[in-house]
Amino acid sequence: MAYRVEPFGAATQDDFRRLHSDANGAGWCRCVAWWVPTWDGWGERTAQENATLRDELCESGEYDGLLAYDRRDPVGWCQLGPRDRLEKLVRQFELEPDPATWAVSCFLVAPSHRGRGVASALLDAAIERARAEGAAHLEGYARPGVTAADDAWTGPRRVFDTRGFRAVRNVAGRTIWTLALTE
Repeated sequence: MAYRVEPFGAATQDDFRRLHSDANGAGWCRCVAWWVPTWDGWGERTAQENATLRDELCESGEYDGLLAYDRRDPVGWCQLGPRDRLEKLVRQFELEPDPATWAVSCFLVAPSHRGRGVASALLDAAIERARAEGAAHLEGYARPGVTAADDAWTGPRRVFDTRGFRAVRNVAGRTIWTLALTE
């Protein structure tokens, strides 16, 4: 099945909210995990606190991802953008600052569409978007050995592996995958 992938923006905020809903088991996070300073207290945050942070990010112009659609319905999301803006991610994975590296740091696929190529469509679009924006590298952070869809929020290994990403090292229970975008 072919999915349409669109950049997240002001016009697609309602679609983001529809996808990041209790109906999809995603009404709590709102893809702000990497935006809070530390993991301390993360589990105690409320859905409303996370929704408020997401709204604040959007109000400041931080539309940090892509949405996948099956016809008119949003069925997938990936967080995408310059890696170094996510200070917690850089710290957790002990990364050297690199303004030319972008990160695809989170995926969400509606339960009804899991295993149907949505994450692959999103990653293909992320590669093209990062390349078009001048990124030299794109990184992902899949957890080794995780196969359950609910645990694959940083992306399933197979989508990185099948698109030419290289596993460069393991840190904090995750594999750092990288793809060179320039020749």
